[in-house]
Amino acid sequence: MRKFFCTLMMLVATGVALAQAPKPRAIVIFLSDDVGLHDTSAYGCDKAPCPNLNKLADEGLLFTDAHSTTSVCTPSRFSLLTGKYAWRQKGTGILPGDAKLILPTKEEGHTLPAMMQGAGYRTAAFGKWHLGLGRGKAPIDWNKPISPGPREVGFDYSFIMAATGDRVPCVYLRDGEVVGLDPADPIRVNYAPHFRYENELLGYEHPELLKPWGRSADKQHDKTIVDGISRIGHMTGGKKALWKDQELADTITAEAVRFIRESAGKPIFIYFCSNDIHVPRDPHPRYRGKSQLGIRGDATVQMDDNLGSIYRALQEAGYGDDALIIFTSDNGPVISDGYLDGADADCKGHTPAAPCTGGKYGIKEGGTRVPFIVHWPAGIRPGTSNALLGQVDLARTLGTLVGATIPQEAFPDSTNQLPALLGQDKEGRVYLVEQAHGDRLALRWGAHKYVPGKQAQLYYLENDIQEQHNIAPQHPELVSIMQDMLNKIRKTTDNAMHCTKRVHSFPNRTSAP
Repeated sequence: MRKFFCTLMMLVATGVALAQAPKPRAIVIFLSDDVGLHDTSAYGCDKAPCPNLNKLADEGLLFTDAHSTTSVCTPSRFSLLTGKYAWRQKGTGILPGDAKLILPTKEEGHTLPAMMQGAGYRTAAFGKWHLGLGRGKAPIDWNKPISPGPREVGFDYSFIMAATGDRVPCVYLRDGEVVGLDPADPIRVNYAPHFRYENELLGYEHPELLKPWGRSADKQHDKTIVDGISRIGHMTGGKKALWKDQELADTITAEAVRFIRESAGKPIFIYFCSNDIHVPRDPHPRYRGKSQLGIRGDATVQMDDNLGSIYRALQEAGYGDDALIIFTSDNGPVISDGYLDGADADCKGHTPAAPCTGGKYGIKEGGTRVPFIVHWPAGIRPGTSNALLGQVDLARTLGTLVGATIPQEAFPDSTNQLPALLGQDKEGRVYLVEQAHGDRLALRWGAHKYVPGKQAQLYYLENDIQEQHNIAPQHPELVSIMQDMLNKIRKTTDNAMHCTKRVHSFPNRTSAP
Protein backbone atom coordinates (compact mmCIF):
# COMPACT_ATOMS: atom_id res chain seq x y z
CA MET A 1 0.00 0.00 0.00
CA ARG A 2 2.83 2.35 0.87
CA LYS A 3 4.53 1.57 -2.46
CA PHE A 4 1.31 2.32 -4.36
CA PHE A 5 0.84 5.63 -2.50
CA CYS A 6 4.42 6.69 -3.24
CA THR A 7 4.01 5.79 -6.91
CA LEU A 8 0.74 7.74 -7.09
CA MET A 9 2.35 10.82 -5.54
CA MET A 10 5.26 10.58 -7.98
CA LEU A 11 2.88 10.50 -10.93
CA VAL A 12 0.93 13.46 -9.57
CA ALA A 13 4.16 15.41 -9.20
CA THR A 14 5.19 14.42 -12.71
CA GLY A 15 1.82 15.55 -14.06
CA VAL A 16 2.28 18.97 -12.45
CA ALA A 17 5.73 19.31 -13.97
CA LEU A 18 4.46 18.26 -17.38
CA ALA A 19 1.54 20.69 -17.22
CA GLN A 20 4.03 23.52 -16.77
CA ALA A 21 6.26 22.41 -19.68
CA PRO A 22 5.77 24.06 -23.10
CA LYS A 23 4.00 21.99 -25.73
CA PRO A 24 5.74 21.24 -29.05
CA ARG A 25 4.81 23.52 -31.94
CA ALA A 26 5.00 20.67 -34.43
CA ILE A 27 4.02 17.02 -33.92
CA VAL A 28 4.65 14.47 -36.68
CA ILE A 29 3.64 10.82 -36.57
CA PHE A 30 5.66 9.11 -39.31
CA LEU A 31 3.93 5.76 -39.78
CA SER A 32 5.94 3.37 -41.92
CA ASP A 33 4.39 0.22 -43.34
CA ASP A 34 5.37 -3.41 -42.59
CA VAL A 35 8.69 -2.35 -41.02
CA GLY A 36 10.02 -4.74 -38.40
CA LEU A 37 12.18 -4.09 -35.36
CA HIS A 38 15.33 -5.20 -37.15
CA ASP A 39 14.66 -3.72 -40.59
CA THR A 40 16.62 -0.47 -40.17
CA SER A 41 20.10 0.48 -39.10
CA ALA A 42 18.64 2.35 -36.13
CA TYR A 43 17.78 -1.06 -34.68
CA GLY A 44 20.98 -2.76 -35.78
CA CYS A 45 20.40 -3.78 -39.42
CA ASP A 46 23.44 -2.37 -41.20
CA LYS A 47 22.29 -3.90 -44.50
CA ALA A 48 19.61 -1.19 -44.74
CA PRO A 49 21.35 2.10 -43.91
CA CYS A 50 18.97 4.74 -42.57
CA PRO A 51 21.05 7.79 -41.61
CA ASN A 52 18.05 10.01 -40.94
CA LEU A 53 16.43 7.50 -38.63
CA ASN A 54 19.81 6.97 -36.95
CA LYS A 55 19.94 10.69 -36.22
CA LEU A 56 16.50 10.65 -34.62
CA ALA A 57 17.47 7.61 -32.54
CA ASP A 58 20.82 9.09 -31.46
CA GLU A 59 19.18 12.36 -30.40
CA GLY A 60 15.91 10.88 -29.14
CA LEU A 61 14.39 7.97 -27.27
CA LEU A 62 14.38 4.50 -28.86
CA PHE A 63 11.77 2.03 -27.56
CA THR A 64 12.29 -1.73 -27.59
CA ASP A 65 8.82 -2.83 -26.40
CA ALA A 66 6.38 -0.56 -28.24
CA HIS A 67 3.41 -2.04 -30.10
CA SER A 68 0.83 -1.50 -32.76
CA THR A 69 -2.44 -2.89 -31.45
CA THR A 70 -2.78 -5.42 -34.26
CA SER A 71 -0.47 -7.20 -36.68
CA VAL A 72 -2.20 -5.84 -39.81
CA CYS A 73 -2.77 -2.37 -41.20
CA THR A 74 -6.39 -1.15 -41.10
CA PRO A 75 -7.16 -2.09 -37.47
CA SER A 76 -3.87 -0.73 -36.14
CA ARG A 77 -4.46 2.62 -37.88
CA PHE A 78 -8.01 2.66 -36.54
CA SER A 79 -6.74 2.16 -32.99
CA LEU A 80 -4.06 4.83 -33.31
CA LEU A 81 -6.56 7.46 -34.46
CA THR A 82 -9.43 6.52 -32.14
CA GLY A 83 -7.68 5.31 -28.98
CA LYS A 84 -9.85 2.18 -29.14
CA TYR A 85 -8.96 -1.46 -29.74
CA ALA A 86 -10.19 -2.35 -33.21
CA TRP A 87 -11.68 -5.65 -32.02
CA ARG A 88 -14.30 -3.66 -30.11
CA GLN A 89 -15.86 -2.47 -33.38
CA LYS A 90 -17.11 -4.66 -36.24
CA GLY A 91 -15.87 -3.97 -39.73
CA THR A 92 -12.32 -2.95 -38.79
CA GLY A 93 -10.52 -5.76 -40.60
CA ILE A 94 -8.34 -5.23 -43.68
CA LEU A 95 -10.54 -3.09 -45.92
CA PRO A 96 -11.00 -3.25 -49.70
CA GLY A 97 -10.18 -0.13 -51.67
CA ASP A 98 -13.83 0.89 -52.01
CA ALA A 99 -14.76 0.52 -48.32
CA LYS A 100 -16.82 3.08 -46.43
CA LEU A 101 -15.37 5.19 -43.63
CA ILE A 102 -14.96 3.28 -40.35
CA LEU A 103 -13.75 6.22 -38.24
CA PRO A 104 -16.22 8.43 -36.38
CA THR A 105 -16.68 11.94 -37.71
CA LYS A 106 -16.28 14.86 -35.32
CA GLU A 107 -20.04 14.88 -34.82
CA GLU A 108 -20.14 11.14 -34.07
CA GLY A 109 -17.24 10.68 -31.67
CA HIS A 110 -13.64 11.47 -30.84
CA THR A 111 -10.47 11.18 -32.92
CA LEU A 112 -6.85 12.12 -32.41
CA PRO A 113 -6.80 14.74 -35.21
CA ALA A 114 -10.02 16.38 -34.02
CA MET A 115 -8.52 16.64 -30.53
CA MET A 116 -5.40 18.28 -31.98
CA GLN A 117 -7.58 20.73 -33.88
CA GLY A 118 -9.27 21.65 -30.63
CA ALA A 119 -5.86 22.25 -29.06
CA GLY A 120 -5.01 24.82 -31.74
CA TYR A 121 -3.05 22.71 -34.22
CA ARG A 122 -3.39 22.79 -37.99
CA THR A 123 -3.79 19.12 -38.92
CA ALA A 124 -2.92 17.15 -42.06
CA ALA A 125 -2.89 13.55 -43.30
CA PHE A 126 -0.60 12.26 -46.04
CA GLY A 127 -0.13 8.92 -47.79
CA LYS A 128 -1.80 5.62 -47.11
CA TRP A 129 -5.29 5.99 -45.63
CA HIS A 130 -7.00 2.56 -45.77
CA LEU A 131 -9.78 3.55 -43.36
CA GLY A 132 -12.60 3.91 -45.86
CA LEU A 133 -14.28 6.90 -47.50
CA GLY A 134 -17.89 8.03 -47.69
CA ARG A 135 -21.00 6.47 -46.17
CA GLY A 136 -24.24 4.89 -47.30
CA LYS A 137 -25.11 1.86 -49.41
CA ALA A 138 -24.36 3.37 -52.81
CA PRO A 139 -20.90 2.67 -54.28
CA ILE A 140 -18.35 5.46 -54.00
CA ASP A 141 -18.49 7.86 -56.94
CA TRP A 142 -14.80 8.62 -57.51
CA ASN A 143 -15.67 11.36 -59.98
CA LYS A 144 -17.23 13.67 -57.39
CA PRO A 145 -16.11 15.06 -54.02
CA ILE A 146 -16.20 12.22 -51.47
CA SER A 147 -17.31 12.67 -47.89
CA PRO A 148 -17.09 11.94 -45.08
CA GLY A 149 -13.34 11.42 -45.12
CA PRO A 150 -10.22 12.87 -43.51
CA ARG A 151 -11.68 16.39 -43.24
CA GLU A 152 -14.73 15.19 -41.34
CA VAL A 153 -12.65 13.21 -38.82
CA GLY A 154 -10.39 16.16 -38.00
CA PHE A 155 -7.81 16.81 -40.73
CA ASP A 156 -7.70 20.35 -42.10
CA TYR A 157 -5.84 19.11 -45.17
CA SER A 158 -5.28 15.69 -46.71
CA PHE A 159 -3.39 14.21 -49.65
CA ILE A 160 -3.94 10.47 -49.54
CA MET A 161 -4.17 7.14 -51.29
CA ALA A 162 -7.62 5.68 -50.71
CA ALA A 163 -6.25 2.34 -49.55
CA THR A 164 -2.90 0.67 -50.28
CA GLY A 165 -0.37 0.57 -53.09
CA ASP A 166 -1.56 -2.86 -54.17
CA ARG A 167 -5.27 -1.96 -54.28
CA VAL A 168 -7.27 0.09 -56.77
CA PRO A 169 -8.06 2.93 -57.22
CA CYS A 170 -4.44 3.92 -57.90
CA VAL A 171 -5.01 7.67 -57.62
CA TYR A 172 -4.37 10.45 -55.12
CA LEU A 173 -7.15 12.33 -53.37
CA ARG A 174 -6.70 15.89 -52.15
CA ASP A 175 -9.33 16.94 -49.62
CA GLY A 176 -11.74 14.30 -50.91
CA GLU A 177 -11.30 14.80 -54.66
CA VAL A 178 -9.26 12.74 -57.11
CA VAL A 179 -6.22 14.70 -58.28
CA GLY A 180 -5.90 15.23 -62.03
CA LEU A 181 -9.14 13.51 -63.01
CA ASP A 182 -10.37 13.99 -66.58
CA PRO A 183 -14.21 14.20 -66.51
CA ALA A 184 -14.25 12.59 -69.94
CA ASP A 185 -12.55 9.50 -68.50
CA PRO A 186 -14.53 8.64 -65.35
CA ILE A 187 -13.21 6.21 -62.77
CA ARG A 188 -15.07 3.03 -61.92
CA VAL A 189 -14.00 0.58 -59.22
CA ASN A 190 -15.37 -2.83 -58.30
CA TYR A 191 -14.26 -5.48 -55.80
CA ALA A 192 -16.93 -8.07 -56.52
CA PRO A 193 -15.62 -11.61 -57.09
CA HIS A 194 -15.60 -12.96 -60.64
CA PHE A 195 -16.03 -9.44 -62.00
CA ARG A 196 -14.28 -7.63 -64.83
CA TYR A 197 -14.77 -4.47 -66.86
CA GLU A 198 -14.98 -4.61 -70.65
CA ASN A 199 -11.48 -4.19 -72.12
CA GLU A 200 -9.92 -4.32 -68.64
CA LEU A 201 -6.35 -5.62 -68.74
CA LEU A 202 -5.79 -8.21 -66.03
CA GLY A 203 -2.48 -9.42 -64.71
CA TYR A 204 -3.24 -13.11 -64.92
CA GLU A 205 -4.15 -12.75 -68.59
CA HIS A 206 -1.37 -10.39 -69.68
CA PRO A 207 1.85 -11.17 -67.81
CA GLU A 208 3.78 -9.68 -70.74
CA LEU A 209 2.52 -6.22 -69.68
CA LEU A 210 3.90 -6.56 -66.17
CA LYS A 211 7.24 -5.49 -64.76
CA PRO A 212 9.45 -8.60 -64.60
CA TRP A 213 9.33 -8.94 -60.81
CA GLY A 214 5.52 -8.70 -60.81
CA ARG A 215 4.75 -11.53 -63.19
CA SER A 216 4.28 -14.07 -60.42
CA ALA A 217 1.67 -12.24 -58.35
CA ASP A 218 -0.73 -14.41 -56.37
CA LYS A 219 -4.41 -14.73 -57.27
CA GLN A 220 -5.39 -11.86 -55.00
CA HIS A 221 -2.96 -9.43 -56.66
CA ASP A 222 -3.40 -10.42 -60.32
CA LYS A 223 -6.31 -8.19 -61.37
CA THR A 224 -6.21 -4.68 -62.93
CA ILE A 225 -2.83 -3.63 -64.32
CA VAL A 226 -1.67 -0.12 -63.40
CA ASP A 227 1.83 1.11 -64.23
CA GLY A 228 2.99 -2.39 -65.12
CA ILE A 229 1.83 -3.90 -61.81
CA SER A 230 -1.30 -5.99 -61.27
CA ARG A 231 -3.44 -5.04 -58.27
CA ILE A 232 -6.21 -6.21 -55.97
CA GLY A 233 -9.61 -5.24 -57.38
CA HIS A 234 -10.91 -3.94 -60.68
CA MET A 235 -10.62 -0.42 -62.07
CA THR A 236 -11.23 1.37 -65.33
CA GLY A 237 -10.86 5.01 -66.38
CA GLY A 238 -8.92 7.83 -64.74
CA LYS A 239 -5.83 7.29 -66.88
CA LYS A 240 -4.47 10.84 -66.40
CA ALA A 241 -4.91 10.56 -62.63
CA LEU A 242 -3.07 7.25 -62.13
CA TRP A 243 0.04 7.38 -60.00
CA LYS A 244 3.49 6.16 -61.02
CA ASP A 245 4.78 3.79 -58.37
CA GLN A 246 8.38 4.93 -58.57
CA GLU A 247 7.21 8.52 -57.97
CA LEU A 248 4.71 7.73 -55.23
CA ALA A 249 7.00 8.31 -52.24
CA ASP A 250 8.40 11.55 -53.68
CA THR A 251 4.92 12.87 -54.47
CA ILE A 252 3.50 12.27 -51.00
CA THR A 253 6.59 13.64 -49.29
CA ALA A 254 6.58 16.79 -51.45
CA GLU A 255 3.00 17.45 -50.37
CA ALA A 256 3.96 17.16 -46.71
CA VAL A 257 6.97 19.44 -47.19
CA ARG A 258 4.76 22.04 -48.88
CA PHE A 259 2.28 21.89 -46.00
CA ILE A 260 5.07 22.43 -43.47
CA ARG A 261 6.44 25.43 -45.37
CA GLU A 262 3.01 27.01 -45.80
CA SER A 263 2.26 26.48 -42.10
CA ALA A 264 5.50 28.01 -40.79
CA GLY A 265 4.87 29.80 -37.52
CA LYS A 266 1.69 27.87 -36.77
CA PRO A 267 1.29 24.79 -34.53
CA ILE A 268 0.94 21.74 -36.79
CA PHE A 269 0.04 18.06 -36.39
CA ILE A 270 0.98 15.74 -39.26
CA TYR A 271 -0.10 12.11 -39.73
CA PHE A 272 2.30 10.91 -42.43
CA CYS A 273 1.76 7.36 -43.69
CA SER A 274 4.49 6.04 -45.94
CA ASN A 275 3.62 3.24 -48.35
CA ASP A 276 7.11 1.84 -47.82
CA ILE A 277 7.95 -0.94 -47.35
CA HIS A 278 4.55 -2.41 -48.26
CA VAL A 279 4.10 -4.20 -51.57
CA PRO A 280 4.26 -3.54 -54.44
CA ARG A 281 7.83 -2.44 -53.84
CA ASP A 282 9.01 -0.31 -56.72
CA PRO A 283 11.33 2.35 -55.30
CA HIS A 284 12.65 5.19 -57.41
CA PRO A 285 15.69 4.13 -59.49
CA ARG A 286 17.99 6.39 -57.45
CA TYR A 287 17.52 4.05 -54.48
CA ARG A 288 18.17 0.81 -56.34
CA GLY A 289 21.20 -1.00 -54.97
CA LYS A 290 21.46 1.30 -51.95
CA SER A 291 20.92 -1.58 -49.53
CA GLN A 292 22.16 -5.14 -49.27
CA LEU A 293 18.63 -6.52 -49.03
CA GLY A 294 17.39 -6.11 -52.58
CA ILE A 295 14.18 -4.32 -53.46
CA ARG A 296 12.77 -4.49 -49.92
CA GLY A 297 15.89 -2.97 -48.41
CA ASP A 298 16.03 -0.31 -51.15
CA ALA A 299 12.45 0.67 -50.31
CA THR A 300 13.58 1.02 -46.69
CA VAL A 301 16.32 3.44 -47.75
CA GLN A 302 13.74 5.40 -49.75
CA MET A 303 11.50 5.62 -46.69
CA ASP A 304 14.39 6.95 -44.61
CA ASP A 305 15.15 9.60 -47.22
CA ASN A 306 11.52 10.76 -47.09
CA LEU A 307 11.81 11.02 -43.32
CA GLY A 308 14.91 13.16 -43.78
CA SER A 309 13.05 15.49 -46.16
CA ILE A 310 10.31 16.05 -43.60
CA TYR A 311 12.84 16.64 -40.82
CA ARG A 312 14.74 19.21 -42.90
CA ALA A 313 11.50 20.97 -43.86
CA LEU A 314 10.63 21.32 -40.18
CA GLN A 315 14.04 22.84 -39.50
CA GLU A 316 13.83 25.23 -42.43
CA ALA A 317 10.33 26.32 -41.38
CA GLY A 318 11.66 27.35 -37.99
CA TYR A 319 10.30 24.57 -35.78
CA GLY A 320 13.81 23.52 -34.79
CA ASP A 321 14.16 21.57 -31.55
CA ASP A 322 10.49 22.16 -30.78
CA ALA A 323 9.30 19.59 -33.32
CA LEU A 324 8.20 16.24 -31.85
CA ILE A 325 8.66 13.39 -34.34
CA ILE A 326 7.40 9.88 -33.65
CA PHE A 327 8.63 7.19 -36.03
CA THR A 328 6.88 3.82 -35.92
CA SER A 329 5.25 1.13 -38.09
CA ASP A 330 1.65 0.02 -38.54
CA ASN A 331 2.49 -3.63 -37.82
CA GLY A 332 5.29 -6.16 -37.94
CA PRO A 333 7.28 -7.21 -41.00
CA VAL A 334 6.60 -9.47 -43.95
CA ILE A 335 9.10 -10.31 -46.67
CA SER A 336 7.02 -11.83 -49.48
CA ASP A 337 3.39 -10.65 -49.58
CA GLY A 338 1.65 -11.23 -52.89
CA TYR A 339 4.45 -10.57 -55.36
CA LEU A 340 7.56 -12.63 -55.98
CA ASP A 341 9.76 -9.53 -56.19
CA GLY A 342 12.99 -11.27 -55.23
CA ALA A 343 12.78 -10.20 -51.60
CA ASP A 344 12.86 -13.79 -50.30
CA ALA A 345 16.21 -14.50 -51.91
CA ASP A 346 17.69 -11.06 -51.23
CA CYS A 347 16.64 -11.19 -47.56
CA LYS A 348 17.97 -14.68 -46.94
CA GLY A 349 19.47 -14.70 -43.45
CA HIS A 350 17.81 -11.39 -42.57
CA THR A 351 15.57 -11.52 -39.47
CA PRO A 352 13.28 -8.49 -39.75
CA ALA A 353 11.51 -9.01 -36.41
CA ALA A 354 14.63 -9.83 -34.38
CA PRO A 355 15.05 -10.45 -31.54
CA CYS A 356 11.39 -11.54 -31.72
CA THR A 357 9.85 -14.15 -33.99
CA GLY A 358 6.72 -13.93 -36.10
CA GLY A 359 5.58 -10.93 -38.10
CA LYS A 360 2.66 -9.45 -39.97
CA TYR A 361 -0.69 -11.29 -39.57
CA GLY A 362 0.50 -13.38 -36.59
CA ILE A 363 0.11 -13.38 -32.81
CA LYS A 364 3.78 -13.69 -31.90
CA GLU A 365 5.61 -10.60 -30.65
CA GLY A 366 7.00 -9.83 -34.09
CA GLY A 367 3.48 -9.10 -35.30
CA THR A 368 2.92 -6.04 -33.14
CA ARG A 369 6.26 -5.14 -31.55
CA VAL A 370 7.40 -2.38 -33.87
CA PRO A 371 10.10 0.28 -34.10
CA PHE A 372 9.19 3.37 -32.09
CA ILE A 373 11.50 6.36 -31.85
CA VAL A 374 10.60 9.71 -30.28
CA HIS A 375 12.65 12.77 -31.18
CA TRP A 376 12.05 16.07 -29.39
CA PRO A 377 15.28 17.81 -28.36
CA ALA A 378 13.39 20.44 -26.39
CA GLY A 379 11.64 17.86 -24.21
CA ILE A 380 13.35 14.44 -24.35
CA ARG A 381 16.80 13.28 -23.36
CA PRO A 382 18.48 10.71 -25.64
CA GLY A 383 18.40 7.10 -24.57
CA THR A 384 16.71 3.72 -24.82
CA SER A 385 13.48 2.67 -23.13
CA ASN A 386 12.14 -0.81 -22.40
CA ALA A 387 8.76 0.56 -21.30
CA LEU A 388 5.67 -1.27 -22.57
CA LEU A 389 3.87 1.17 -24.85
CA GLY A 390 1.00 0.94 -27.33
CA GLN A 391 0.12 3.15 -30.29
CA VAL A 392 -3.41 3.11 -28.91
CA ASP A 393 -2.06 5.35 -26.12
CA LEU A 394 -1.00 8.17 -28.43
CA ALA A 395 -4.38 9.89 -28.28
CA ARG A 396 -4.48 10.50 -24.52
CA THR A 397 -0.72 10.86 -24.27
CA LEU A 398 -0.43 13.58 -26.90
CA GLY A 399 -3.62 15.17 -25.63
CA THR A 400 -2.09 15.47 -22.18
CA LEU A 401 1.11 16.88 -23.67
CA VAL A 402 -0.67 19.68 -25.55
CA GLY A 403 -3.17 20.43 -22.80
CA ALA A 404 -6.22 19.27 -24.75
CA THR A 405 -9.59 18.75 -23.13
CA ILE A 406 -10.28 15.01 -23.18
CA PRO A 407 -13.75 13.82 -22.16
CA GLN A 408 -13.80 10.68 -20.04
CA GLU A 409 -15.67 8.72 -22.73
CA ALA A 410 -13.11 9.60 -25.41
CA PHE A 411 -10.37 7.19 -26.48
CA PRO A 412 -11.64 4.28 -24.34
CA ASP A 413 -8.51 2.11 -24.51
CA SER A 414 -5.97 4.91 -24.59
CA THR A 415 -4.09 5.60 -21.37
CA ASN A 416 -1.88 8.57 -20.62
CA GLN A 417 1.67 7.30 -21.05
CA LEU A 418 3.36 10.70 -21.27
CA PRO A 419 5.95 9.92 -18.57
CA ALA A 420 6.98 6.82 -20.59
CA LEU A 421 6.98 8.74 -23.88
CA LEU A 422 9.34 11.30 -22.37
CA GLY A 423 11.59 8.68 -20.79
CA GLN A 424 10.56 9.44 -17.20
CA ASP A 425 8.77 6.13 -16.61
CA LYS A 426 10.71 2.94 -17.36
CA GLU A 427 7.75 0.54 -17.12
CA GLY A 428 4.93 2.13 -19.14
CA ARG A 429 1.68 0.21 -19.50
CA VAL A 430 0.59 -2.31 -16.91
CA TYR A 431 -0.88 -4.51 -19.63
CA LEU A 432 -1.65 -4.45 -23.36
CA VAL A 433 -3.90 -6.54 -25.58
CA GLU A 434 -2.31 -7.70 -28.85
CA GLN A 435 -4.39 -8.77 -31.85
CA ALA A 436 -3.49 -10.97 -34.79
CA HIS A 437 -5.24 -10.86 -38.18
CA GLY A 438 -8.83 -11.71 -37.31
CA ASP A 439 -10.12 -11.96 -33.77
CA ARG A 440 -7.24 -13.79 -32.08
CA LEU A 441 -6.02 -11.92 -29.01
CA ALA A 442 -3.09 -12.16 -26.62
CA LEU A 443 -2.42 -10.39 -23.32
CA ARG A 444 0.86 -8.78 -22.40
CA TRP A 445 1.28 -8.16 -18.68
CA GLY A 446 4.75 -6.87 -18.04
CA ALA A 447 7.13 -9.61 -19.17
CA HIS A 448 4.35 -12.22 -19.25
CA LYS A 449 2.43 -13.05 -22.40
CA TYR A 450 -0.71 -15.15 -22.45
CA VAL A 451 -2.32 -16.54 -25.61
CA PRO A 452 -5.70 -18.23 -25.02
CA GLY A 453 -6.80 -21.28 -26.98
CA LYS A 454 -7.53 -24.97 -26.69
CA GLN A 455 -3.96 -25.28 -25.50
CA ALA A 456 -3.22 -22.13 -23.53
CA GLN A 457 0.18 -20.54 -24.07
CA LEU A 458 2.16 -18.62 -21.48
CA TYR A 459 5.59 -17.13 -22.04
CA TYR A 460 7.98 -15.19 -19.87
CA LEU A 461 9.54 -12.87 -22.43
CA GLU A 462 12.33 -11.70 -20.17
CA ASN A 463 14.21 -14.92 -20.93
CA ASP A 464 12.12 -16.27 -23.85
CA ILE A 465 11.66 -13.41 -26.29
CA GLN A 466 11.14 -15.85 -29.17
CA GLU A 467 8.24 -17.59 -27.40
CA GLN A 468 9.74 -21.04 -27.65
CA HIS A 469 8.90 -22.42 -24.20
CA ASN A 470 5.27 -22.64 -23.22
CA ILE A 471 5.16 -22.60 -19.41
CA ALA A 472 1.36 -22.65 -19.13
CA PRO A 473 1.21 -26.30 -17.93
CA GLN A 474 3.51 -25.45 -15.04
CA HIS A 475 1.58 -22.32 -13.99
CA PRO A 476 -2.19 -22.96 -14.21
CA GLU A 477 -2.92 -20.34 -11.53
CA LEU A 478 -1.23 -17.57 -13.51
CA VAL A 479 -3.00 -18.72 -16.68
CA SER A 480 -6.33 -18.47 -14.84
CA ILE A 481 -5.51 -14.99 -13.56
CA MET A 482 -4.55 -13.70 -16.98
CA GLN A 483 -7.58 -15.30 -18.65
CA ASP A 484 -9.79 -13.59 -16.07
CA MET A 485 -7.98 -10.33 -16.71
CA LEU A 486 -8.52 -10.64 -20.48
CA ASN A 487 -12.22 -11.35 -19.90
CA LYS A 488 -12.51 -8.17 -17.82
CA ILE A 489 -10.77 -6.13 -20.51
CA ARG A 490 -13.22 -7.44 -23.12
CA LYS A 491 -16.10 -6.14 -20.99
CA THR A 492 -14.49 -2.95 -19.68
CA THR A 493 -12.38 -0.39 -21.48
CA ASP A 494 -8.71 0.04 -20.70
CA ASN A 495 -9.27 3.61 -19.60
CA ALA A 496 -11.92 2.57 -17.08
CA MET A 497 -9.73 -0.21 -15.70
CA HIS A 498 -6.76 2.09 -15.27
CA CYS A 499 -8.92 4.74 -13.59
CA THR A 500 -10.29 2.26 -11.07
CA LYS A 501 -6.85 0.72 -10.46
CA ARG A 502 -8.32 -2.77 -10.88
CA VAL A 503 -5.03 -4.04 -12.23
CA HIS A 504 -3.40 -3.43 -8.86
CA SER A 505 -5.34 -6.37 -7.47
CA PHE A 506 -3.10 -8.70 -9.48
CA PRO A 507 0.31 -9.98 -8.40
CA ASN A 508 3.59 -8.26 -9.19
CA ARG A 509 3.65 -7.99 -12.98
CA THR A 510 7.41 -8.07 -13.46
CA SER A 511 8.32 -11.12 -11.42
CA ALA A 512 9.07 -14.38 -13.16
CA PRO A 513 6.47 -17.14 -12.71
